[in-house]
Amino acid sequence: MSTRQSVVPVGVVDWAITVGVTVTLLLVGLSNDYPEAGLGLTGHVLLAASGLALAARRRAPVLVLVVTGLCAVGYQAAGFDVPAVAYLFAVYAAVRAGRHVVAVVGSVAVLAALPLAALVSPHGWAAGEAVEEARGALEIAWLVAAGAAGEALRQAERRADEAERTREETARRRADEERLHIARELHDSLTHQISVIKVQAEAAVHVAHKRGEHVPEALLAIREASREATRELRATLEALRDDDKSPPRGLDDVPELVKRANTSGLDARLSVQGTRREISAAVGRTAYRIVQESLTNINRHAAGAAASVLIDYRPDALTIRVDDDGVATSDTNPVPGVGLLGMRERVTALGGSLHARRRDGGGFTVHAELPAGPTT
Repeated sequence: MSTRQSVVPVGVVDWAITVGVTVTLLLVGLSNDYPEAGLGLTGHVLLAASGLALAARRRAPVLVLVVTGLCAVGYQAAGFDVPAVAYLFAVYAAVRAGRHVVAVVGSVAVLAALPLAALVSPHGWAAGEAVEEARGALEIAWLVAAGAAGEALRQAERRADEAERTREETARRRADEERLHIARELHDSLTHQISVIKVQAEAAVHVAHKRGEHVPEALLAIREASREATRELRATLEALRDDDKSPPRGLDDVPELVKRANTSGLDARLSVQGTRREISAAVGRTAYRIVQESLTNINRHAAGAAASVLIDYRPDALTIRVDDDGVATSDTNPVPGVGLLGMRERVTALGGSLHARRRDGGGFTVHAELPAGPTT
């Protein structure tokens, strides 16, 4: 059984408060008599403007604070003995938006200006009466209460946002842990089964060679497929184990990666351009994975080819380019595999771009650009 909660739109609440305050101010203003018709009209206009300005208090709290403060001083000078209710709402909105200094400075200015406005009003109050009148128009206690209410709500909203973010991070972490657990379990199961197939296939080929018998092509294909699957699973397990419990790989590990590629029979060269600087761990880890996956693909699909790895430190980006001179041509488009898709997802998640294509002169190129921030 589900329940539906009715939520009043924020805009409706804002306009309801705006209209309510405006009507209240005008009614209080109309309940008094004023000696001059011109000042009476001016005072009513300022009362209405003070209340209607509250409609923009969420979008422009500082501007609303200034407008309502000026209106309060203005209708006080016009002889209107009306509390500065709109200004209290403006103080609340400014503090809620985190504009504490502006709210304090504005309130001090309004408190200082109201007695002066009362002195020049048509009522002709003396200095003491003017101060008393200004105090009645804007009590310091009400100012403190409005500011405290705004700060309390601001803190409550901040805690609610933090709690929501924490829940999302916890849910995401649990989902990642569960996926990692499932992937490892699946890997262990497949590794065992494929290892059995690989051992049986290699044993059968060995026996056939020993007896001088012809080895069926299907058996050779099974042996090669099992070897390839074993290598893939080992690479997958290495990636799965690369979590927060082990030191993350980064740009500092790329030279060792290129060195290992050379020992496996690949002619790989590394070059670095630009001024090296500190970059985020996420960017460095992604750059390492791009080079690793690219060299693995070259070794797998273009055995004997030469490869070049370029890392370019640009003013606001890190560029990684891996080229090979294999037999691939630009006549056909590459079919993206799991490795290429994984690279693209990593780069896209960081807000970068990745292009993988066949070269016009033969071979393949992987070009990635990662945001690394401007130099300082």
